[in-house]
Amino acid sequence: MVSFDNTQVAFQSKTNKDLKRAYWLFKIIASPTFVKVGKFFTNLALKIGLPIRKPVKATIFKQFCGGETIEECTATINHLGSFQVGTILDYSVEGKTSDEDFDKTVNIIISTIERAKNDKNIPFAVFKVTGIARFDLLEKASNKQHKLTEKEQKEIQVIINRIDKIAKAAYDAKVPLFIDAEETWIQDAIDTWTFDMMLKYNKEEAIIYNTLQMYRHDRLEFLKECYELAEKNSVFYGVKLVRGAYMEKERERAASMNYPSPIQHNKDATDFDYNAALKFIVKHAAVFALCAGSHNEESSLILTQLMKENNISPDNKHFYFAQLLGMSDHISYNLSDAGFQVAKYVPFGPVKEVMPYLLRRADENTSVAGQTGRELSLIIKELERRKEN
Repeated sequence: MVSFDNTQVAFQSKTNKDLKRAYWLFKIIASPTFVKVGKFFTNLALKIGLPIRKPVKATIFKQFCGGETIEECTATINHLGSFQVGTILDYSVEGKTSDEDFDKTVNIIISTIERAKNDKNIPFAVFKVTGIARFDLLEKASNKQHKLTEKEQKEIQVIINRIDKIAKAAYDAKVPLFIDAEETWIQDAIDTWTFDMMLKYNKEEAIIYNTLQMYRHDRLEFLKECYELAEKNSVFYGVKLVRGAYMEKERERAASMNYPSPIQHNKDATDFDYNAALKFIVKHAAVFALCAGSHNEESSLILTQLMKENNISPDNKHFYFAQLLGMSDHISYNLSDAGFQVAKYVPFGPVKEVMPYLLRRADENTSVAGQTGRELSLIIKELERRKEN
């Protein structure tokens, strides 16, 4: 039985200085007012060119990011690897709109695949389709009522070609690739293209992974449909299972446009579907490969128990656990210590361009009940334990 209460294991990779920095960061993030004011002034400082790069890089960036470049992430990759925790390099630059920027991002993602190719400490690569495509085009491609013009069809084919270029690089390098989930009104196109990539590259093993956000009330049924499609087409279905990241935005849009919210009516329903999805995937382990992206102790424990009940070894490469760098170390390191396959999402990119990602993470922490309180209590517990020893 894995225990997530062992803070000595959870924070074995952290110095006292690391823990104290994390303590103050989570204290700040715990205040919605401070986060709101901090976001405003950070964005303003970036806009008018104030020199905030150094203090940001020494604090919030250091806690949640690996570096500004792939090379800068090497120390983080090696450090995590020394504790049998993998790295998922996540190029977290957002908000680009030009083809030049999209092509540059494609090349950086392929560079992360090449970096992973010969490094056992990097088990996966990842990207977001919005990082290589205009949002409005993805929305049109997902809208069955919208008749695409010839120009739009050509532009969308360019997007598909970019996805295929990344997927082929992953296939050639034998590096499993996560395609992240996004807003519901662009997700249909992403789901379709992701499965098209599976048809090409998942015949021998799960290389391409789709991401399912279980705070959507339709995703458990969707998972079952994906299983049937994979069976019918004789492909492996890679799935990264998460709870979701756009809840407030989804609900607001549904209310403003007067359509039923795609989001579960409460957290219990999300938790139920997440755990039901774990059970379904383990039951059909011959078809699925899973990465359980979760900061939830109960779901993580459920998966360890399901694996044991179904004689799936903790070191099975088709069953991974993942958490974000700088968060939920009590889950990551205790699972790794028990022999399970674990990886951390390690965002990277220029400080200025990664700030929108970091500020969104701060927002998410304030909106997840108990998230920062749990982090703080564990840090305090470990600091007190170290004092006594």
